[in-house]
Amino acid sequence: MVALNQLVLVCLAYVVFLFGVAFLAERAAVRGKGAALLRSPLVYTLSLSIYCTAWTFYGAVGYAARSGLEYLTIYLGPSLVTIGWWWVLRRLVRIGRSQRVTSIADLISSRYGKSNVLAIAVTLMAVIGVTPYIALQLQSVVLSLSIFAAPEAEASGASGGFNAAQAAFWVAAGLAVFTVLFGTRNLNVNDRHHGVVIAVAVEAVVKLIALLAVGIFVVWGLAGGVGPMLDRIDASPIGAWEVQGSRWAALTMLSAAAFLCLPRMFQVMVVENDDDRHLQIASWAFPAYLMLISLFVVPIAVVGLDLMPAGSNPDLFVLSLPLSQNQNGLAMLSFLGGFSSATSMVIVATLALSTMVSNHIVMPVWLAMRQGGATQSGDVRKVVIRARRVSILIIISLGFFYYRASGGSGALAAIGTISFGGVAQFLPALLGGIFWRGATRLGALCGLATGFALWVFTMLLPSFGVDVALSREVFEQGLFGLAWLRPNALFGIEGLDPTVHDVVWSLSLNALIFFAVSLFTFPDPIERLQGAQFVNVLDHAGATRGWTASVAGSEDLMIMAQRILGATEAQAFFRAEARAQGITGNLPEPTPAFVQALERELAASVGAATAHAMVSQIVGGTSVSVQDLLAVADESAQMLEYSSQLELKSRELSETAAQLRAANEKLTQLSHQKDAFLSQISHELRTPMTSIRSFSEILRDGGSLGEGEKSRYASIIHSETIRLTRLLDDLLDLSVLENGQVTLHLGREPLHDVLDRAVTTALTGASSTLDVEVVSTASGVVLHTDLDRLVQVFINLISNAQKYCRSEQPKLTITPELKSAGLNIDFVDNGEGVAPDEQAVIFEKFYRVSGSQGDGAGLGLAICQEIMARLGGRIIYLRDRGGAAFRVHLPLSALATPAGTEVAAAS
Repeated sequence: MVALNQLVLVCLAYVVFLFGVAFLAERAAVRGKGAALLRSPLVYTLSLSIYCTAWTFYGAVGYAARSGLEYLTIYLGPSLVTIGWWWVLRRLVRIGRSQRVTSIADLISSRYGKSNVLAIAVTLMAVIGVTPYIALQLQSVVLSLSIFAAPEAEASGASGGFNAAQAAFWVAAGLAVFTVLFGTRNLNVNDRHHGVVIAVAVEAVVKLIALLAVGIFVVWGLAGGVGPMLDRIDASPIGAWEVQGSRWAALTMLSAAAFLCLPRMFQVMVVENDDDRHLQIASWAFPAYLMLISLFVVPIAVVGLDLMPAGSNPDLFVLSLPLSQNQNGLAMLSFLGGFSSATSMVIVATLALSTMVSNHIVMPVWLAMRQGGATQSGDVRKVVIRARRVSILIIISLGFFYYRASGGSGALAAIGTISFGGVAQFLPALLGGIFWRGATRLGALCGLATGFALWVFTMLLPSFGVDVALSREVFEQGLFGLAWLRPNALFGIEGLDPTVHDVVWSLSLNALIFFAVSLFTFPDPIERLQGAQFVNVLDHAGATRGWTASVAGSEDLMIMAQRILGATEAQAFFRAEARAQGITGNLPEPTPAFVQALERELAASVGAATAHAMVSQIVGGTSVSVQDLLAVADESAQMLEYSSQLELKSRELSETAAQLRAANEKLTQLSHQKDAFLSQISHELRTPMTSIRSFSEILRDGGSLGEGEKSRYASIIHSETIRLTRLLDDLLDLSVLENGQVTLHLGREPLHDVLDRAVTTALTGASSTLDVEVVSTASGVVLHTDLDRLVQVFINLISNAQKYCRSEQPKLTITPELKSAGLNIDFVDNGEGVAPDEQAVIFEKFYRVSGSQGDGAGLGLAICQEIMARLGGRIIYLRDRGGAAFRVHLPLSALATPAGTEVAAAS
């Protein structure tokens, strides 16, 4: 017989051993030693074994004794998920690494626009959903202790018996201490909890060896070998292959969903993952582990039913069978296996939940209470660590209180199923978020609220028993007396298995509401941007958005980072960024790329949503990339691929967006001008043609026309023909210039003579009172270019001033100025100038300034622009010169210096 005190000493020694393993692993990680082991696929696969809790170690045997081979469903779901790692697990690991998520709540909130409201909802649901599971572990340890205590109490004749509540309290306290010491040593979650993970891996080996040892003893020590064991199984009701399709499907789906959504599984599977290639090994190694740990479940259950007294608890056959045969050493090993199963689950689960509580509940509340926000004096690092430690104590306390409230009774498998049903409610929002870009925050919230409320009503509250959480009237007559609101017959549907009933209603309505609300709501920009990043995580890696950090100083960001990361870590991070920017010192420039990198670093400590909020308080806002805006506007992969090339820098994207807006406005104006041109050109052609036709018909008919009238009508026909020819010449001239078919006729002539010729030609016969002044600042310049074409440009600019300069005394000033890059000739009048919204399109074909008069077709400036392009120069409009101002620029190649003359270029 194993004394209870002896067993306690063994447990303490085992815990000290785990302390030592965890401590050594932490030190090795800090020193950079043992990286191959700490980050190996073997350790990663063994860490996944926290799925195999006391439910697996003890409860699976009890499950098989009660329900036959149905216990296999708790292994089928996770096996299917890991075998198909390529579709779901790989995405989760990639998203976790790119988004620096710290928990399942962090991932879901990041997907839906970094919503802290959603993160709080998921966190509260996770705490409530996992509480029965923690109670299950306490119950399993207490039950196993009671097995050892019963013979001792019977032998001593003690009347008090084993105090289960006191034992549960001390077990919970011990687990809390271990988790606090080794789970909150590092604030940065993405630095990995190497000590905890190694301890979990060691416990995985211990529980596997223990269960295999008991199984080998049962098969070869009690049953007499494989053959007799198979005969016993055939003779037992457990061996009957009775499959209830709906129940098997529901339980397999439930276990698969729990494997993805349990906070502890997400912690080791995603957060603690260093390399998604580890999934390749785990895809076959973890199902193999599950196969080994379930190998002897049926033999132990069959032999236990045969040998143990009637009424024995089948959940404890793993312990009671060795004890009944006086195999004390094996029984102690079995106890350590069950103890490992329970403790590893509680440690990692509370670690994950405490991270969620501190990041998404405590920190937002703390920030809201601090007037200075992210820059408030005080060490945020200490606040976060203290919050996590308190959260661990509270979460384990909730498990203890659930254990006491439920009376510590009930099959372990049944309690585990309840917890699975709670966390499975995350599945629609999780899968919808990583595969469907149309999923919205409101849809996720509504779906989660619906599914979780149904789980609470149909699974959690009934688990306390009748007249505890729910009255007998509610079970029999329904909530509020409505028969269709009975917990076990929801919506009036009876006859379903309770588990099938609960799972089908909660998950199906959860998914339906999530899908329907998402269809009828539209995600905000940040949601849509995050959705694009999550869904396309395997296609490209890029930032979801950039920060506009010009208003923030590096000093403010350093203060905030020190509050969270600690002075040493923050200063090291800033120094590294400064060196990367080529800056000597500790403070880098607050570029968008730097602020984004800082947010990712902070997210590893306080969560993505909280880090985003803290940086926003200092930086003030974000700028959206062109890539993601186009992805929001158009779901096509082609546009997404094209736009990914445009998100290089936030500043460049802002300029691009401004250019796009200007181009759109320009296109709109040109569209209106096109319509106006078609109307105008038809008028310009029809008017002379009508005059020519009318007066030629009059001349043809003759009649009593005198010579004077005939001469006048012929003159009208001639002038209209000239007008029509001029219009056609302009069109032909523009076409020749645009097609590059023009031939330049180079000549030499002083600039002053060219300007005089242009002024004389433009003003000859004009009725305008325009005063033209040529400023002689470059009188010695000689031109070497196509002089006729250049004069054509000058005449057009002077004629425009004649037509459009609205001033009491219209004046045009022509100012040549020689620069190092060439010759500038400015034509500036004293009129009203061109309206700002028209300046961008005045050089377009057929454009005429609003309200302009005259017979032009809007081709003059377009022809000028084409001529200057052929001459190697350019013509531009000068803003803010008072009136209309144009600059004609000629390159140095168009200038010729007369022999013996030096022309000094202005600087």
